[in-house]
Amino acid sequence: MPELDELLGQVDDCYDDLLNLHRELIRIPSVNTGVMPTGNETEAADYAAQWLAQDGISTEIVESAPGRGNLIAGLPGASGENRLLLMSHLDVVPVEDESKWDYAPFGAEVDDGRVYGRGASDCKGLLACQMMAMRLLRRAGVELSDNLVLASGADEESGGRYGFGWLAERHPDKIKAPLAVNEGGGSHLDIAGATTYLLGVGEKGRLQVELNIKGASAHASTPWLGENANYRVAEILKRIEAYEPERDTSSSIFNYLSTLAIEDAATPENVDVIIEEVRRRNPQLGSILRALSRMTLTPTMISGGIKSNSVPELCRVTCDVRTLPHQDDAYARGQLEEILAGLEGVEVDIDYMAVPNSSSYETDFAERIKRATSRSLGRGDLNWIPSVSTGFTDSRFLRPMGTVTYGFSGSHPDDDSLLDRIHGTNESIGVKSLISGTRIMLALAYDILAVR
Repeated sequence: MPELDELLGQVDDCYDDLLNLHRELIRIPSVNTGVMPTGNETEAADYAAQWLAQDGISTEIVESAPGRGNLIAGLPGASGENRLLLMSHLDVVPVEDESKWDYAPFGAEVDDGRVYGRGASDCKGLLACQMMAMRLLRRAGVELSDNLVLASGADEESGGRYGFGWLAERHPDKIKAPLAVNEGGGSHLDIAGATTYLLGVGEKGRLQVELNIKGASAHASTPWLGENANYRVAEILKRIEAYEPERDTSSSIFNYLSTLAIEDAATPENVDVIIEEVRRRNPQLGSILRALSRMTLTPTMISGGIKSNSVPELCRVTCDVRTLPHQDDAYARGQLEEILAGLEGVEVDIDYMAVPNSSSYETDFAERIKRATSRSLGRGDLNWIPSVSTGFTDSRFLRPMGTVTYGFSGSHPDDDSLLDRIHGTNESIGVKSLISGTRIMLALAYDILAVR
């Protein structure tokens, strides 16, 4: 059986195959609008399954609805029991305005060491890395003690009801494993001459809030005979913009500020001062600390009115709310009640889409991820801190099943993660990160499962 260093060298030899795999995945527009019918993940799952089958890797596609395919692949181990789950998702968010892109959103163009396209970094880059790692283990004939499972789900971008949420409810045996690695971490910060990786141990909660504002209709030429709901919308938006959420420094990242060359201990009273000082020298870190020190309430969509010459009697404001681990829906509702105090004709509807969740940072699995990363990069000087993802991922479906789940994609230290532009215009990923991510997934699976 080959040694790990030999396998890691094979990743570099497979550069063209890895790049082509990633580009072909991007070219499949598995766009999830959130409104059925949508997603088309089965086409992407079919391509991935055929690619893996070239090396005799067992695959299946489980559809939760027509076109909503979930890919399950595996390498068997001696015990017959699942041990390590490699997670990702097949769907991507829509492209809002293609004219703003410098590259075709589904063209998978390569320019100056980066691959551009919707889903390049979220999440088809991680999927490509995991697939290539599985292929190399198979081709090398590495004997495994336990099963290695790869699962790429549908519908992550719209809550996972057709993806990992559905799998956890209907087919838990296919994805249940003691250990899992997913998106939601793995970026790095360069602080005071040191490289510090963020290991995603948890994530904020997500609520979708619908504010339904009622007025009274009338002809627009005599607006005083009605009650224009738009004026209440304007007042609501003004209040949300002025909202000052409670500051909180209980997130685990604030216990590791000294690792980030921040001398002061953070408290709710001084955290904004610390964030502003950090932001000047490292905007990425400043943004992370700001998001993890408060609940966020963001108006994202507005709709209302039926005709240009009619006073609107009903408008809706949709808001995205992200809560810290101890902030439940009752807390969010209380904050909304304070914001809307005194306003009549406003009804609040809350959909709790993702509960805050986390895994312990002090585990053998975390140490193995650190070791695999150092070995893959040839770096013994890396720093590590636990972090909570500001967005939700499918990890929240695994943690209640008892799976220790971490977010770690393995970006390369030379890669600027701010250029990833996840969900944004000109989304991309560095080719170096595709290589490093594959090496890390390979080293991690080898460390945990290889019979030696």
